[in-house]
Amino acid sequence: MTVLRPVYPFTALVGQERLKRALILNAINPRIGGVLIRGEKGTAKSTAVRALARLLPSITVVVDCPYSCEPNQSAGLCATCRQRGEANSALPTTVRSIRLVELPVSASEDRVVGSLDLEHAITEGQRRFEPGLLAHVNRGLLYVDEVNLLDDHLVDLLLDAAAMGVNTVEREGVSVSHPARFILVGTMNPEEGELRPQLLDRFGLAVEVTGLLDIASRVAVIERRMAYEADPGAFIGTWQEAEQELVNRIVSARELLPRVRIDSADMAAVAGLAIELGVDGHRADLTILETARTHAAWAGRVVLSAEDIRMAAELALPHRMRRQPFGEVKVDEARIAAALERGPGPDGERGKAQSDPDVKKKPEVGEDPSSEEGGTSSAPGSEAPVGSPGSGDQAQAAERNSGGRTYDADEIFRTRRLEGAADKQQRRAAGRRSRTRTTRRQGRYITSRRAHRITDLALDATLREAAPYQAERRREAATNMRRRPRVLLRRSDLRQKVRVRRTRNAVCFVVDASWSMAAEERMQATKAAVLSLLRDAYQRRDRVGLVSFQRDYARVLLPLTNSVELAQRRLATMPSGGKTPLARGMLTAYELLDRARRSDDETLPLMVLLTDGQANVSMTNLPPQQEAYHIAEMIAAQDIRAIVIDTEHPNFERGLSRQLAERLKGAYFRLEDLGDIGLAQAVRMQLR
Repeated sequence: MTVLRPVYPFTALVGQERLKRALILNAINPRIGGVLIRGEKGTAKSTAVRALARLLPSITVVVDCPYSCEPNQSAGLCATCRQRGEANSALPTTVRSIRLVELPVSASEDRVVGSLDLEHAITEGQRRFEPGLLAHVNRGLLYVDEVNLLDDHLVDLLLDAAAMGVNTVEREGVSVSHPARFILVGTMNPEEGELRPQLLDRFGLAVEVTGLLDIASRVAVIERRMAYEADPGAFIGTWQEAEQELVNRIVSARELLPRVRIDSADMAAVAGLAIELGVDGHRADLTILETARTHAAWAGRVVLSAEDIRMAAELALPHRMRRQPFGEVKVDEARIAAALERGPGPDGERGKAQSDPDVKKKPEVGEDPSSEEGGTSSAPGSEAPVGSPGSGDQAQAAERNSGGRTYDADEIFRTRRLEGAADKQQRRAAGRRSRTRTTRRQGRYITSRRAHRITDLALDATLREAAPYQAERRREAATNMRRRPRVLLRRSDLRQKVRVRRTRNAVCFVVDASWSMAAEERMQATKAAVLSLLRDAYQRRDRVGLVSFQRDYARVLLPLTNSVELAQRRLATMPSGGKTPLARGMLTAYELLDRARRSDDETLPLMVLLTDGQANVSMTNLPPQQEAYHIAEMIAAQDIRAIVIDTEHPNFERGLSRQLAERLKGAYFRLEDLGDIGLAQAVRMQLR
C-alpha cells in the first residue's frame, strides 16, 4: 500500500473494538448515517478516524469536477457534468484516493456549504457559485473534531446534507444544488458540552470510548506508539498485510451488501425493541436495520441474525434513549438481549439468545485477543485547586479527613429563563440569549450598511440606493448597450445586511465555602441554583461554572460547561471549612470568564458571588480585605458584570458584601430575600 504521509495504521489500534466496528460499518455502508464518538481525551478518537480514511477503496471521478462526480451514476451528477455528458457521452475520468476533509470548529457557513457570489450575479448578470467543504468532501469522509463546539445550525446543515446526499445553497431567491454524499464522523469530549438531543438523533451510530484499564493493553499502546514514532515507515510496513486484509474485507462486504435480506420478523423484532426501551421517533428503527444488514455483510452472510440486531442496537440506541437533562444515558445490553429474545416472530423462535452457528464471534482484523471491548476509565478528577498541589478529588478527600463538611443539593429550583437586552457590539459568532449584532447569515435582518466585501446582500437596500440614478445611468448606457437591463447597478450601490441574533452567556458562581458561610441550607441553595441554571443552559447553550474558595486556595469545581452530566458528577459534594481567601476566589473566577471571552468574543460573562464579604487570607502583602476590594475594582474595569449575594446572618450584618458589590459595580441581594426562584431571577435581571 502506498503511503503518502505517515498515518498510524488502523489495525494497530489497541482495544476500542466497538469504535473500530462502528467506523468500519460506516465505511461499508454510508447510508447508516455516520458515527458520533464520545469520550475523554487521549483515547485514539482522531487517530482512528484518520487511519480509517487510508483504508477506504479508491474511487473513479470525473476529471476537473469540483464535486468528484461518479461518471457511471447519471442520477448523481452535478449540473456541469450532466451538460458535459450530453455534449460528449464519454466523460474523462481518473482514479484517486478518497478524501478526508477535516472541518475546523471556527468554520463559517459559507466555508462549509459554499456561497453564491451575488455581487457578481447582479453587476455582471452571471450566476457564480463558490464551492465549500461539502463540495470538496463529496464521496469522501468528513471529520468534525469537537463537533459539540460547532454552531448548532452548522451541525444541522451537515446532518441534512449527509442524510439527503445533496447540498443546496439559496441566497436572495437564487439556488444552487450539488451532490454531497459523505461519511460523517464527529468526535467530542462530553465534559466540554453536549449536543442537543435533536442533533444527537441525526447521527446514525454513537460510541462511548474510554481509556484502557488493564496493564497489558496499556503497555501495548505505549510499545506500539514508541515504535511508530521511532520509525513510521517500518512500523506501517509491519501492519501492511493486516491493513490490506481489512481493505479486502470492506470491499467484499460492500459487494455483498445489496444481497442482504431483511424479513418481517427482523422488522418486528427491531420495532418491539424500540418500543420496550422507550426510544422516541422512528429513525432508530431504520438505523438499527441498516446497521444490522451491514454487519451481516461484514460477517459474509445474506440473512440477519439476532447477533446482528443486538450489535446494531448497542451502537444506534445510546444517544437516542429518552432522557431528562440530568439523566445519565446507559444502554443495558442485557436488557436489549432479553427484549430480542422475547421479540415477536412468525414461529416464536426469532431472537433466541443462543447465536446462529454462522454467527460465532471471530476476532476482528487487527484485534488483540486479550483486549476488552473499549475498556473503561477511572473517574475523571476535578481540576487542581489554585494554590494547592493536589487534584480536586484528593483535595476533597483531604477536607473530609480534616473535619470539613460536604453537602448535597436535595432539591432543584424551577428553571427560569435568563433573558438579556440588546448588545450593540457586532460579533462574528452565532448567539443564543441576549441580542447582539452578528456578521453571520442567521438572525433577524434589521438594517443595512456599506461594506468592502458583500457576503450577505441586502437586495432591498441596494435597489433603494440605486433607484435615484436609474434615469441618468440609462442615458449614459444607451449608446453602449444593445439590450438595457431593467436595473443598472454599480459597486457603490451594494449594501450588506446587518442582522441581530442572541448571544451566549457564561455564568460563573463563586461560592464562599469557608466556615464564615456556615449554614448548610445556603450550600444546598447554591448547588440547587447552579443545577437550575444548568437545566436552562442545556436548552439555551449557555455555559455555567462554579468556583469555591476556602482555606488558602480556590478550586474550579465545575468548568464553564453546558454538560449536565459533568455538572451532576462534579457537584455531588461541595467541601467547606477553613478561612476565607476571597480575593483568590474572585481572581480564579475572573480568569475562567476571561478565557471564555477571549476564545469566543460573543460570550457575555457574569460573575455571581455568594459570600458574607469578609476576607482573612491574602495572596500579597496587602491586608486581606483591601486586596479583595482591589481585585473587585479590577474585575469591574474589565467589563465583567457581577451579582453579590450576601450570605451574612441579618443579626450580624457588617455591610462588607454591600461594599464589595459597590467595588464590583454589580447588583446586591441578600440570600434571605431570594426564594426558590430568586437566585435565577436575580441573574436574569442582571443580564438585561
